[in-house]
Amino acid sequence: MKSMDKIVSLCKRRGFLFQSSEIYGGIQGFWDYGPLGVELKRNLKDAWWHDMISGHNELVAPAAAPGPFEMVGLDCTIIMHPQVWKCSGHYDLFHDHMVDCRETKKRYRFDQVRGRWVDYADRDQKIFVTTMADIETELDEVRRRAMKFFKLRNKDADKLSIANESLTIDKLDSTQNVLAPDAKTLDTLTEPREFNLMFKTTLGALGGEDDTTFLRPETAQGIFVNFKNVLDSSRVRIPFGIGQVGKSFRNEITPRNFTFRSREFEQMEIEFFCHPDESQAWYRYWRDRRLAWYTQLGLSGESLIMREHHQEELAHYSVGTADIEYAFPFLPEGEYGELEGIAHRGDFDLRSHMEGKLNPATQPMEVELGEDGKPKHRGSGRDLSYRDEVTNNKFVPHVVEPSAGADRGALAFLCEAYTEDEAPDEKGNMQTRTVMKLHPRLAPIKAAVFPLVKKDGMPEVAQEIYGELKQHMNVFYDEKGAVGRRYRRQDEAGTPFCITVDTESLSDKTVTIRDRDSLKQWRVKIDEVVSDLRTRVNA
Repeated sequence: MKSMDKIVSLCKRRGFLFQSSEIYGGIQGFWDYGPLGVELKRNLKDAWWHDMISGHNELVAPAAAPGPFEMVGLDCTIIMHPQVWKCSGHYDLFHDHMVDCRETKKRYRFDQVRGRWVDYADRDQKIFVTTMADIETELDEVRRRAMKFFKLRNKDADKLSIANESLTIDKLDSTQNVLAPDAKTLDTLTEPREFNLMFKTTLGALGGEDDTTFLRPETAQGIFVNFKNVLDSSRVRIPFGIGQVGKSFRNEITPRNFTFRSREFEQMEIEFFCHPDESQAWYRYWRDRRLAWYTQLGLSGESLIMREHHQEELAHYSVGTADIEYAFPFLPEGEYGELEGIAHRGDFDLRSHMEGKLNPATQPMEVELGEDGKPKHRGSGRDLSYRDEVTNNKFVPHVVEPSAGADRGALAFLCEAYTEDEAPDEKGNMQTRTVMKLHPRLAPIKAAVFPLVKKDGMPEVAQEIYGELKQHMNVFYDEKGAVGRRYRRQDEAGTPFCITVDTESLSDKTVTIRDRDSLKQWRVKIDEVVSDLRTRVNA
């Protein structure tokens, strides 16, 4: 299993990711993308936008679509009218459960506190010892905490019996006999309670209660409230989709696992509008197409699963939901973390913004009345139904939503790419090599150009090649150090191709190109380098 510690270390060392505000001690749940990371994430978003929006019908999908369709894009504001979040259900329903520790005054997300049952034979006592340690070190940390709690020495470690199975405390019947993370005594956790995940902010200068609004927790609602504007301005016809890439914010109780669960993150979402009778077929189509997209860009099929939600875990608006999940290295073996959700949302969203809000208890769409008899939590009142120009049928479209996280996607590709193998050094001796085997479309740097030595006109030729390539792709020039060390640096950066100008280049106008993964090398004429690399990068 890959080491998450090594991946995190490489990400900082090579400039993929940094802790936000690190010189001030950092701020939990926020991450900055370094020079390589920002290129990786931009390439991921560009690939998604081309493959799903601007070039949606260029690629052969895994299965034929139910019919022709169109795709357009939006870029909506982060702050929206507060009533948007009332009608969408976020204001009332967007919660996680949290618990507080009365001893340490720390707060935890209820379903993330993980631990194991520990029996101490001499005292005939069984306790549940929790820890926030990584899964790789959880067992050792549970043992250490249990021995400290029971005041045991190392020679008495065999008196403890620790369960093999790791559990979260939300799977237990109660929080009794639980040793909370960082606590020294038992039963210090409070009862779980709801915590709204939206970030509050204030509009205008007065700062009163009526001026309260929120940073958006998802990009989807901006698409729904602009549904009619898109119809009227772009003349698209159902079935069609609207795509958006943008920042979202969730006040996570305990952000963790590197960038997997952050408080500020970027989404790549599609809201696909279709006729109710065709929605199940489109739901299956988008499930298959989105899963295939990840494998086409390099995620292993063995590390991906498509998990259909059980009835009891469906969101209140969902007709059906499937998650594309990836085996992240920080998870226990055999467990997967959500990479993308594909939800069949029915007509909930458009009706919510048109009429009112859904009552989760009874399910029908209804408008609540206040004490004055006037509508409460009222939608916009605007007609968001669709009239087919050909059949003249009028209906509220159903929506299929493929919702991907750009940050989780980048993390998955980084984890998948991280590889340690054996490669020869300058003297032919085999050494362990760390290489990021990123797909060329995603690689931050597409090629690096090296002069073999800094003399005899080689740097000048290399600079010319570098300048020409720079017009077509992101490339890097390096003339410092031995060529072998320069190769190693580019391997860790994920650069798929390295171009070396040597003595032979000066006479026959050819250069050596080295492939990052196979280590194969071949000669190419200098005036064919651009076309050769463009073909390989876009393959």
